Amino acid sequence: MFGLNRARQTAAVVAATAAAAAGALLGAPTATAAPQPIVGGTTTTTTAYPFMMQITDASQSQFCGGTLVSARKVVTAAHCMVGETTGSVRVVGGRTYLNGTDGTVSRVSKIWIHPSYTDASDGDDVAVLTLSTSMPYTPASYVSSSQTGVYAAGTTARILGWGTTSSGGSTSNQLRTATVPVVSDAGCRSSYGSDYVASDMVCAGYSSGGVDTCQGDSGGPLLIGGVLAGITSWGEGCAEAGYPGVYTRLTTFSGQVTTQVNS
Repeated sequence: MFGLNRARQTAAVVAATAAAAAGALLGAPTATAAPQPIVGGTTTTTTAYPFMMQITDASQSQFCGGTLVSARKVVTAAHCMVGETTGSVRVVGGRTYLNGTDGTVSRVSKIWIHPSYTDASDGDDVAVLTLSTSMPYTPASYVSSSQTGVYAAGTTARILGWGTTSSGGSTSNQLRTATVPVVSDAGCRSSYGSDYVASDMVCAGYSSGGVDTCQGDSGGPLLIGGVLAGITSWGEGCAEAGYPGVYTRLTTFSGQVTTQVNS
């Protein structure tokens, strides 16, 4: 069993690392450079990606990401929401920096976790949050159940998040992004064996490593053609050669997500 290395940040880790991360934003490194938050990525803004949401505790300490898919619905990972209640979670939109005070903060009125979810490496890693306050930002479109062709090996995908600089490292104060190629099912299975459930998961990353999501990026989007096609879920380490990131295959769960969005 492989570790859940996209696991949500705890509030204590975020609080301890956010100040250190502020002002330490570096340019895009090469694949062999020191890891960056969204390892190997570059800084960006919520103006460029208005659907990118921070999922925080009640004190607005970010621990996961999410994607706004309608004014009051956010798609995230199930493992981000395990143990949470509607009172313990906030969603923040329009805030590029973790230490910012701008944007819109909403309470959560409902948490839907896939009923079959037990562990990210077993699949079903999807959740939908219903917000108490509408977000005044442009939502993302997401894949339908029939769009399975979007995951063709080699297709360029985009990842986003405020995650750590390395496995167990410091978070990025500013939102970051990178692009990674989709990996074939056979390639992902060769890395993860039976822990890779092709019906529920898709891998993305370089065989040489160097670009990846990491802790705190959980729940954030995997975008293909600008459309939400995956959810940051798990992996072995961060940006390690031979171990691409694993994302929830959203086409499998699109119908259930739509039911929640329309509820």
